[in-house]
Amino acid sequence: MTVLRIVALAVAALLAACEQADQTAVERRPDIVVIMADDMGYSDVGAFGGEIATPTLDRLAMGGLRFTHFYNTGKCSPTRAALLTGRYAHRVGLGSAIARRDRPARPAGPYQGYLEPDATTIAEALKAVGYSTYMTGKWHVGERPEHWPLTHGFDRYFGLISGASSYFGLRADDPRGRQFVLDDAPWTPPADGFYMTDAFTDRAVDYVRQHVRDRAEEPFFLYVAYTAPHWPLHAPEPDIARYAGRYDAGWDAVRAQRFQRMAALGVIDDGDVLPPRPASVPAWQEVRDQADWARRMEVHAAMVDRMDQGIGRLVAALERAGRLDNTLILFFSDNGASAETISSRNLNDPAVPIGLRGSYVAYREPWAHASNTPLRDYKLSPYEGGIASPMIAHWPARVTAPGRIVHAWGHVIDVLPTALAAAGADIGQDVDGRSLIPLLDGTRTDHHEALFWEYNGGRAHRKGDWKIVYDKRAARWALYDLATDPAEQVDRSADRPDLLGAMIDDWGAWAADVGAKTADFSAMR
Repeated sequence: MTVLRIVALAVAALLAACEQADQTAVERRPDIVVIMADDMGYSDVGAFGGEIATPTLDRLAMGGLRFTHFYNTGKCSPTRAALLTGRYAHRVGLGSAIARRDRPARPAGPYQGYLEPDATTIAEALKAVGYSTYMTGKWHVGERPEHWPLTHGFDRYFGLISGASSYFGLRADDPRGRQFVLDDAPWTPPADGFYMTDAFTDRAVDYVRQHVRDRAEEPFFLYVAYTAPHWPLHAPEPDIARYAGRYDAGWDAVRAQRFQRMAALGVIDDGDVLPPRPASVPAWQEVRDQADWARRMEVHAAMVDRMDQGIGRLVAALERAGRLDNTLILFFSDNGASAETISSRNLNDPAVPIGLRGSYVAYREPWAHASNTPLRDYKLSPYEGGIASPMIAHWPARVTAPGRIVHAWGHVIDVLPTALAAAGADIGQDVDGRSLIPLLDGTRTDHHEALFWEYNGGRAHRKGDWKIVYDKRAARWALYDLATDPAEQVDRSADRPDLLGAMIDDWGAWAADVGAKTADFSAMR
């Protein structure tokens, strides 16, 4: 950070401290825990309609709030940058995927591929008002040491600096050179007994225990960025075994069952219609290698299950310390389910059963389509299936009417201002997000008026119930009314060319403001 930023944060901390001292009854400021899954589908969690066993997340959902329209950027690195800074990712250097350390440096600016060093992070802002700051898990906003977590305000860090990796350890044959780091030094996983999801949980629980032991009167911020259930499909054998046969009926049946449960839970409206399966996904009865496909989803489910078990251990640690009731917990995914095919990486041993050490596969589009029920498209896309996440907020000391479903739409840019508001700190003006606290305590039912997206040529803008999408595959804009068409099936651009044109202009103004790549779309209106 620059000297000016350090001074500004110190002043903010002093003002916050003075404001707290003036209060007649001061409660301990809440601990704040942000948990993010990776490539998890919209309906994977039980509280959102999934059949996967997620008792801890379901408990947090029923004791807290479920957000049905919580948005991300559609891609991991930009989502992480937006979460950390409360700003659109382009403003802080990550409008694109991360810049790999083995590649030439990119020009500085919105697509440089690492978090802007001068950008104030959630860790820096909370540290300035007296919080200890911890992180475990996937960083993925800067691969070089000068961009690692401790340079951005975290007191302790353990995790995966780079992107997707084997869950059983580092592979020498992985051409992308994955890195584990402990604090500010490289760390090598043990040869045996290592499973990445568990390792992230273990360290997170350790940080909580150490904090409670050494600084019990002080608040902490903990960011747990799981890689689960991002490919490769890897899980402990006992967890996979619990799902044996569960997906033999195929993706069509799973998707229909999830849709019914979502309606019963109130996550979607009773009047919603399940969209048809896209032509790119075959009917289950037409698939010959059904056992292989079913196994892929069994492992995916086991990965989500194991993550939930870990979250359960973290929640138990907070309970034992007597801190759960005054802890704000936010859980969501960095983007929608992934339809990616990774066979070109040549890291899979076909002799090894899917899910075990030596295998390296993904569950691909057919199961991603089921995971994202009932939304359209997947990770990397500006359609809802790429940018909408199941979000759970839990804070017994502040949430009113627990079990509520919140339909107001939020975004990962709201995480930083929400954390600062929870901490009683000044949010400031240099953010794009807004605090979610009024939605948690019921003092407000609306939130954003407009949101914008751009990633790798895909573009979108939501204003009220209307949303425009530029699908680069079709090379044209489309207009959707999410109030009547939440799965984006009917293009209304021919009916409302005036609205389409105005929203395209608004998107262009936003793009110019944040530095997103633009083009002349006038001929496409």
